[in-house]
Amino acid sequence: MSAHEQFAEDLALYALGALAGEERAELERHLDGCSQCRQELEALRGDMSLLALSVAGPKPPARSRQRLMMAVSREPRRSAAPARRPWWMLVPSFAAIALAIAVFALWSQNGGLKERIATLEKQSAAQQGELQKAHEVVATLTATDAMTVTLVAAKTPPQPQGKVMYVRDRGSLIFLASNMPMPPAQKMYELWLIPMKGAPMPAGMFKPDARGSAMVMNPPMPPGTEAKAFAVTVEPESGSSVPTMPIVMMGEGE
Repeated sequence: MSAHEQFAEDLALYALGALAGEERAELERHLDGCSQCRQELEALRGDMSLLALSVAGPKPPARSRQRLMMAVSREPRRSAAPARRPWWMLVPSFAAIALAIAVFALWSQNGGLKERIATLEKQSAAQQGELQKAHEVVATLTATDAMTVTLVAAKTPPQPQGKVMYVRDRGSLIFLASNMPMPPAQKMYELWLIPMKGAPMPAGMFKPDARGSAMVMNPPMPPGTEAKAFAVTVEPESGSSVPTMPIVMMGEGE
């Protein structure tokens, strides 16, 4: 169908003033550049004027009436299905659909990546927190100015404790005591080395300070003596050659 044939169907309605909307605007744009359709429109308007005059005046020419009726009779063809567009005109639509699908896929993937990043950031923050706590524990345990306090049951005095470090081959010995009560007047504590064989051997006299702490360092000991255990008794200030019962503290070697 040519452009003239397409718009010829609208000319009659336009001449009658019954064409509106986008169809009217499209026809007017076509009329601006098509002299043939403008001439046809003028002819239709002239025929309608003659018909209007025929009501009170002379009968219009049969040719004018026939031309107008033929133009109007062509109008029902507009109800026919519009011509199918060539397949290549649908390419932009397919491209738009494909682009929309790609954008949606990227958006979904981006959302998953954001959730994964958020999860990793939370895990990293938790690990950093645990590492910081570990550093704080190590710093507390190794601090030189840390205060060490031993807690005991309420209203129960701390129990006396002693620790011996003994090197048999050199005969060197260090004894550390804590929470030791003050011995009776003219009395002292005496440390004893109990060998694997033979009688107990004196290993030093000591008296605790006001806090109950005491130390014996490198008393005269014969090298090579194998110790089975160590014990503490209360003896005269001058010391004893054999332990006086009862034994205050005793411990065997590990």
